[in-house]
Amino acid sequence: QVQVLESGGGLVQPGGSLRLSCAASGRTFSGYTMGWFRQAPGKERDFVAAISWSGVSTHYADSVKGRFTISRDNAKNTHMVYLQMNSLNAEDTAVYYCAADADPFGVVRAQAIEYDYWGQGTQVTVSS
Repeated sequence: QVQVLESGGGLVQPGGSLRLSCAASGRTFSGYTMGWFRQAPGKERDFVAAISWSGVSTHYADSVKGRFTISRDNAKNTHMVYLQMNSLNAEDTAVYYCAADADPFGVVRAQAIEYDYWGQGTQVTVSS
């Protein structure tokens, strides 16, 4: 059974930082690209960042470039993916989702429809 579980969300002041974690387990995620998406109330789910299996290739939404950093740790049976978020502002408020893309070619993609396994999300609220 596949499980993708996010953690680390919360309330943070503008300009602050948060680190989200994602634990993927239940089957082999070897070769899987991992991504982060977010959804604000009344809006569509938007791409945030993605990282290849090796960690060499990353891709970011323009809105978070230079502020967010995605990373991963494949050394454990539970694969971990992280999203370090700095210089947060109110527009970053959303539910953040972690997702796994089982594409066999390991292409780093930004479309939510391409991702096969999703977590339940973690709320990030940026407010003073």
